[in-house]
Amino acid sequence: MVTPVRVVIGLCLVAPFVAMLWVGSYAKTDPAFIGIPFFYWYQMAWVLISTALTMIAYKLWQRDQRARREGGAK
Repeated sequence: MVTPVRVVIGLCLVAPFVAMLWVGSYAKTDPAFIGIPFFYWYQMAWVLISTALTMIAYKLWQRDQRARREGGAK
């Protein structure tokens, strides 16, 4: 069953893939950040963003499963 929470979970998990596969959006050197070309720091930023989005998706999934168990027990 597709619920709004599951759609958000899916978006959280798909966003990093889309961001990394769309190479044209980050295949450049400017703007540099503390001397690091954009190409590199953009990818490193997505490592942190992906971690946060995966954690959010996991917490939402846990909450959704808990709600389904409690709803099914009644």
